[in-house]
Amino acid sequence: MISRFKRFLIGRPMKSAELEGEKLSKLKALAVLSSDALSSVAYGTEQILLVLMAAGFAAVWYSIPISIAVLGLLLILILSYRQTIFAYPKGGGAYIVAKHNLGLSTGLLAGGSLLVDYILTVAVSSSAGTDAITSAFPSLHDHRVLIALIMILFLTVMNLRGIGESASILAIPVYLFVIAIFILIISGVIKILTVGVHAHVPEIGTAVSNISLFLLLKAFSSGCSALTGVEAVSNAIPNFKKPSERNAARTLIMMGTILGAMFIGISLLAYWYGIKPDPKETVVSQIADATFGRGILYYIIQGITALILFLAANTAYSAFPLLAYMLAKDKFMPHAFMVRGDRLGFSNGIIFLGVFSALLVVLFHGDTENLIPLYAVGVFIPFTLSQLGMMIRWLKLKPSGWVMGFIVNSIGMLTTLIITLIFIFTKFNQIWMVFIFLPIVILGFYKIKQHYENTANELRVNIKLDKPVAKGSTIVVPVAGVTRVVMQSLSYAMSLTDNVVAVYVGFDDEGIAHMEKKWEEWNPGVRLIILRSSYRSIIRPLVRFIETVEWKNAETDHITVLIPQFITKHWWQNILHNQSSLLLRAYLFNQKDVVIATVPYHLHR
Repeated sequence: MISRFKRFLIGRPMKSAELEGEKLSKLKALAVLSSDALSSVAYGTEQILLVLMAAGFAAVWYSIPISIAVLGLLLILILSYRQTIFAYPKGGGAYIVAKHNLGLSTGLLAGGSLLVDYILTVAVSSSAGTDAITSAFPSLHDHRVLIALIMILFLTVMNLRGIGESASILAIPVYLFVIAIFILIISGVIKILTVGVHAHVPEIGTAVSNISLFLLLKAFSSGCSALTGVEAVSNAIPNFKKPSERNAARTLIMMGTILGAMFIGISLLAYWYGIKPDPKETVVSQIADATFGRGILYYIIQGITALILFLAANTAYSAFPLLAYMLAKDKFMPHAFMVRGDRLGFSNGIIFLGVFSALLVVLFHGDTENLIPLYAVGVFIPFTLSQLGMMIRWLKLKPSGWVMGFIVNSIGMLTTLIITLIFIFTKFNQIWMVFIFLPIVILGFYKIKQHYENTANELRVNIKLDKPVAKGSTIVVPVAGVTRVVMQSLSYAMSLTDNVVAVYVGFDDEGIAHMEKKWEEWNPGVRLIILRSSYRSIIRPLVRFIETVEWKNAETDHITVLIPQFITKHWWQNILHNQSSLLLRAYLFNQKDVVIATVPYHLHR
C-alpha cells in the first residue's frame, strides 16, 4: 500500500540514463531558478516603505532613489555572478569560489549561510504567498500557517517528482506572473498619465527634517531583500542543458533584466499612488486595487502573485539539494544527500528542506516581516565572500582582460559588504540568532567531517599485513518456549555448526521447571541453558551470558546471536505481542561486536 501511494505521489522510477533528459532549457531554468528573485518584487518595495514610514508619509519619496540604488547593486551582482559561472562551470556558487580562493573555513561559512538561506527562502515565500491570499480574502488571515504548510508540502512532492516535470508545470505561473506585473505597471503608468498622481504625494526632492542617514541605510538594506535568489543560477549550473555555463549566463542576464524592470515599476507606482504599508494588505494588492479596482483583474493579479510567491520556494528546491550534494561529497554533510531518488533528484535534500522550512513557518507563525531580515543577511554573506573569492582568483591567475573582471568583483564585494554591515547594525535585534546558528552549523560540518575521517582510519585495512582469519562458530539462540519459530531457528543454526546453545530466561521456579521438562521431552539435540531473572528482565541476563560466551570463545570462534522472531500477517497484530526480539537486537547491535541474525517465521492467520 505504501509503495502504491509513493508511486501515485512521485511517479515511476527513472533509469540513470534518463538524467540528461531532466536537464533544463533556458526558458524552464528561468522559471525554476529565477522564481525566488522575480517574486521578491512583491515585497521588496514594501520593505523599503515600512522603514521610511517611521519618518512620516513625506519620507516616501526617498523610496525612488533607494530603488534606483538597489537596481545598481543588482547590475553589479549580475555581472559578478556571470563571471563566476564561467570561472566555475560545475556549479556550487559561493561555496566553491570561497573554498578554492579564501580557504576551507570561509567556504563553509558561505555554504552554511546559503543552506540556511534556502530554508528561509521556502519559509518566506510560503508566508508571503499566504499574505497575498489573506489580503484578498481577509477571513483566511487566522489560517495563514496552515495554508503555508500545505503549499510547502505541495512543492516538496512536486520536486520529488523530478526537476524536469516540476519545471514544466511550475513555469506556467511564473511567466503568467511576469506578464501580469507588466500589465499592472503599464496600466498604472497610463492611469497616472491620464488622471495624475495622488494628491498628497510629496514632490521629488522634498526635504524631510526628521529622517536620518541611519534610517535611509536601513531602508536600502531592506529593499535589497529583492535581490535574494540572484545567486541560484550560479549554484545550479549542472541542471542546465549543454553548453551549461553559456545557458546559465544567458538565463542570469534575462532574470536580471526582468527583475530590474518589475522592481522599479512597482516602486514608481507605489510612490505615485501614495501607497502606505498595511499589515493586512500588501503593496501590490493596493496598487492593483488603485489601478483596476476590486474587479476580476484585481483578483487575477492577487491570485497569480500569491502563486508566484509560493513557487519562489522552488528556486531553493533546485539549489539546496545541489549545494548539499557538494558539501556531502566533501564529507561535510551526511552521505545521504549524495543519493539520487527514484526520479533522479536528490530526494533527501528535498525532504530535509521541506521539513525544516515548515518548522520555521510554525515557529514564526507565518510572519514574513520577521523572517525577511534573516533571509536577506543569509544571502548577503555568501554574496560578499563570493566576490572576494573572485578578486583573489583574478589576482592569482591574471588571465587576459582580468583587470575589468577584478574591478567588477571589487565593486560588488565592497557594496555587498556594506549591505551586510548595514543589516547587522540596523537590524541586529532581528538577525542576532544568525550569529548563534551559523557557528553551530559550521561546527556541525567539522564534526561530520571528523566522524568520516575517524571511521575511514578505523576501517582501513593494511593490504600487506591484514588478512581474514578462519575461526569456528558459536551460535546462541534465545528461546521463549518450545514453538515452531524456535524449531526453525535451531534447524538453521545446526546447519551451520555443531556448537549451538539455546538460552531461556525464567522468572520463577514453576516456569523454569515447566520449560526444563518440555525441552527434555522434545530433545532437539541442542543444550538448553536456564538463566534466572530476579528482576523480570530478559535482556540483562541474556547480555551477561553472551558476554561470558564472548570472553571464553572470542579467540577461537565467531559469536552469533540467532534471534527467532515471528512476523504477524497484519501490522496491527504486532501491538498484541511483546517485542523482546527487537529490543534484544537493538541493544546488541549498539553495544556488542557479535554477529546478530534474525530468523523470521511468518504467521498465516
